[in-house]
Amino acid sequence: MKKILVVDDDMAMGEMCKELLKSKGYISDVVTSGKEAIEKVSRDGIYAIILTDLVMPEIDGIEVLKRVKQQNPSIDVVVMTSYGTVTNAVEAMKLGASDYITKPFKRDELIIVIEKILQLQRLEGEVDRLRSELGEKYKFGNIIGESPKIKKIYEIISNVSNTEANILVQGETGTGKELVARAIHYNSARKDYPFVKVDCAALAETLLESELFGHEKGAFTGATKDRIGRFRTADHGTIFLDEIGNIPLSVQAKLLRVLQDSEFEAVGSDELIRVDVRIIAATNANLEEHVEKGLFRRDLFYRLNVIRIFLPPLRERVDDVPLLAAYFLSIHSKKNRKTVEGISREALNKLVSYTWPGNIRELENVIERAVILCRGTMIEPVDIPLYQEKMVFPPDLSGKPLDVLMDQVERQIIMNTLETAGADKEKAAKILQISRASFYNKLRKHKITEMT
Repeated sequence: MKKILVVDDDMAMGEMCKELLKSKGYISDVVTSGKEAIEKVSRDGIYAIILTDLVMPEIDGIEVLKRVKQQNPSIDVVVMTSYGTVTNAVEAMKLGASDYITKPFKRDELIIVIEKILQLQRLEGEVDRLRSELGEKYKFGNIIGESPKIKKIYEIISNVSNTEANILVQGETGTGKELVARAIHYNSARKDYPFVKVDCAALAETLLESELFGHEKGAFTGATKDRIGRFRTADHGTIFLDEIGNIPLSVQAKLLRVLQDSEFEAVGSDELIRVDVRIIAATNANLEEHVEKGLFRRDLFYRLNVIRIFLPPLRERVDDVPLLAAYFLSIHSKKNRKTVEGISREALNKLVSYTWPGNIRELENVIERAVILCRGTMIEPVDIPLYQEKMVFPPDLSGKPLDVLMDQVERQIIMNTLETAGADKEKAAKILQISRASFYNKLRKHKITEMT
């Protein structure tokens, strides 16, 4: 419980405030001079709010405010004033007081002021906590691995984070490109400003231009209101352009201008917009090949490719599989409220021997599934069926429509998952990350009854 210090040379007034605060569950101390208040704050330093009278002999409320703020700027100070000294209260606000209240005041008036300040303190504390968690989540230590290749990644991130260089991150799907981008951002001077991700592969050409640069109302069919765009949202921060290789040439030209001049126009507008944004781009494609084929602008490639980070696929850093597996085990045991203490040697050998076509993302999914299915305290080989082992496609694929083939594959996946889950339908639905109702609908659709 946060404490409040009441400062008033009128003892009766101070005690009245204390009783009022006590009736609402607040703990407070009362002193009758500015000198006592300053000494108490200096000695104890445990107060969230100082509620001080403005006019007092020797050391007045203004001086208390100044001294308290020098000792601990995080303490909020509220001044109490009479009608004739409101001007002094305004001066106190300019010097850093959080609020003032005019005597005589109603009981509710004081409580409203105190609760408002405590609410703001809680919100500021939450912001600080979230900022700390972001810094912790994206520190270099959360890019897991001890292999020589991943240690080189740590070194590059450490060297480039506090620069303004554009970054190009290359690697297969699931290797952690976004995690690297976030690590760079949250270890840079821009960390208190937005990190904005744009999936360039997910949007059509017209929508991508609007998404990046914004548009004016009426710029095209469906533009019913102004949109500011991701570059303006990311101002002073970092924009992460995922799958940059999918950007069409028309949008590449506009992106090049942003890289060169930090300016652009929104779709349908002639107004010049300037931004201060760091660009981190990522791709799983070979951009040099795209350049040679005329699919990607050479000048844009050179602008993006100031610092290039290659992320190795998991099959090239198998020494890191045990560390990654242990990390994901810890996360998903807690998330799923399971007491799974470790991975058996046999299960670990199975993980290390696998080629991981889906890279780290696939490994995390496998470990989460294993945690859910594990019936003991250790993950065993039976808990980690890998899709390369389990998937059996129908042998007679020729001449069948795509929807029929997809139905056959879906049925096989459901059968495999039911077998893995020991015929437990709820577990199977959770493994497939669909609702129980959807899972039952698929059972009826495919007439799967033999395991029920």
